[in-house]
Amino acid sequence: MTEEELKVLDKDVKRLKRISSEWASQLHDLVEDKLPAGYEQIPNIAQSTYDACQAWAVANAKLAAAQKEIQG
Repeated sequence: MTEEELKVLDKDVKRLKRISSEWASQLHDLVEDKLPAGYEQIPNIAQSTYDACQAWAVANAKLAAAQKEIQG
C-alpha cells in the first residue's frame, strides 16, 4: 500500500467518524428533547447511527491493518 493510499484511507476514516458522530448527536437529541412523543423516530435514527458506526469500524480496521502492514 502506498503512502497516498494510506492517506486516502485515513481521510475516509475521519469522514466516517464525523458522520457517525452526527448520527449519534441526532440520537442524543431525540432522547433529550423529543421523547416520549417522538418514540416512532427511534428505529430509523438508531439504525442509521448503527450503520454509520459500523461503516466507521470497518474502515478503521482496514486503516489499522494497512498501517501495521507498512510498519512491517
